[in-house]
Amino acid sequence: MEVTKVYLAAPRGFCAGVVKAINALTWMVRVFPPPIYCYHEIVHNRLVVEAFEGAGVVFVDSVEEVPSGAPIMLSAHGSAPDVIEAARSRGAIVIDAVCPLVTKVHHEIKTRAQRGYTIVYIGHRGHEEAIGATAEAPQAIRLVETVDEFDELNPIEGPVALLTQTTLAISDWEQIAGRAERVYPSLWKPGRLDLCYATTNRQGAVKKLAERADALVVIGSANSSNTRALERVGRELGIRRVLRINSASELPDDLDGVIAVTAGASAPESVVADVVAALHPRDGVEEVATVEEDEYFPPPPELRELMSGLNAAASLLFGAQTGPVAFREESAAASLAWLAVRSAG
Repeated sequence: MEVTKVYLAAPRGFCAGVVKAINALTWMVRVFPPPIYCYHEIVHNRLVVEAFEGAGVVFVDSVEEVPSGAPIMLSAHGSAPDVIEAARSRGAIVIDAVCPLVTKVHHEIKTRAQRGYTIVYIGHRGHEEAIGATAEAPQAIRLVETVDEFDELNPIEGPVALLTQTTLAISDWEQIAGRAERVYPSLWKPGRLDLCYATTNRQGAVKKLAERADALVVIGSANSSNTRALERVGRELGIRRVLRINSASELPDDLDGVIAVTAGASAPESVVADVVAALHPRDGVEEVATVEEDEYFPPPPELRELMSGLNAAASLLFGAQTGPVAFREESAAASLAWLAVRSAG
């Protein structure tokens, strides 16, 4: 491997929704004895999931697998209404780590359906986010993944709305939205695009690097929609070689020239550092920034209530307020480091 230079895309890696979810589940691991249950993977990253499993978290595909009274966390991708209700009927404590941007789409679906709209939802069939979103109004939704699938829909009578999974490639949205607007001139779309800021920002960063790179390395797991979107963007831009890897150990030994590196929104920065070190570029590393991200999502409301209750208990036991838990100051990277120590111990 003779890599001359590495261009590091910025922004990359963890978004605010992933940070919120990882920190919330880590807090549960610290407070409750194992096992703690999580409905679906907390985020779509193999290494993150394995870190939590090592600390006593059990990921389940059905809340029926959770023993009655055990604490349950719902993943960042959003859950169907019946899943949330089933979890609350079984779990002593249920914390929903859904990303607020996914919640926005759920709200839009419910609102449009109540107003008599038929909703065309662009998403990946079988993906947890799409499953949870379409369950909000299944009779009113037509799910499509491609322009061809949109063209195959039966003509829709009455008002039509267009909504989308938050983690798609921008080109997917643009192609289907363009076609839908031509077919349904009165099409309703949200005032603010449903694609999340992290998705669009990371794709924009890759576009800025495309002309400089002989190859693009995308860090993230195969079931991560936004990670796969980064792969697709790289190929659409004509980058000669596009690779997706989970860790540095998966790097091929025949990479050469100028390499662009990015990471999906659920990929840890520690893995990025490992990959760059393994590439060992002769002429060093240059970070290329397109936009600065400062988004922050607070802990889930159920978790904030628990934090408040524990603080009140500490006041009674120790005679003084301990102050709020420093949730914002604790990065997801620090949470994962703590989990590693917990697992090793």
